[in-house]
Amino acid sequence: MRRSVIIAISVCAVTGAGEANAQLMDILSAPKTLIERAAEARSVSDIAKDNAIVVKVNAAMAKQATIKASTEIYEQRLLVTGLFADKAAYDAFQSDVKAVEGVRKLYWHVTYLAENDPKRKTLPDWTDTLAISTKAQARLTKTVAGRYVNFRVTGDSYGNLYVIGRAYTKDEANEVVAALKDGDGVKKVVNYIDVRPK
Repeated sequence: MRRSVIIAISVCAVTGAGEANAQLMDILSAPKTLIERAAEARSVSDIAKDNAIVVKVNAAMAKQATIKASTEIYEQRLLVTGLFADKAAYDAFQSDVKAVEGVRKLYWHVTYLAENDPKRKTLPDWTDTLAISTKAQARLTKTVAGRYVNFRVTGDSYGNLYVIGRAYTKDEANEVVAALKDGDGVKKVVNYIDVRPK
């Protein structure tokens, strides 16, 4: 059975059909999809662990009925960004994510900002945030070619980009960060790349 079908079934089982459609579209349209992970230079069991965690985190996101959060994962190191206007939903989402088993390290960059907070007027729209992330992924792909499968990129509502993954050398990691910085609307790049030789 193809991995995409397995993921679809898993998401349906966890979230229900209506929510599953939204979550599946999020998975399949993300700059780094679960399906692409099959091309990485990692063991099948390691990739399976990441996939299982992502499905559970996406279910937690669906439970709060939010699309304004993003998850990326590499070797069970989970990166979550997002912006919540409802404090109770923020707290519940954080609690659910922290309860997911198998996460070795959680990088939590989700924030709460009330709907009426004046700071919201200075923030880009969520679609702009997604566009910055998508363009950053394109720059990354151009810079490191096929090795892009070893990196995950996401953004937040403040113009920051986050990168997680594995580089074989410090020079490669620096190349990735430089490519991500070189984009309109990018305020800073937060680097969670592990450097390990082949």
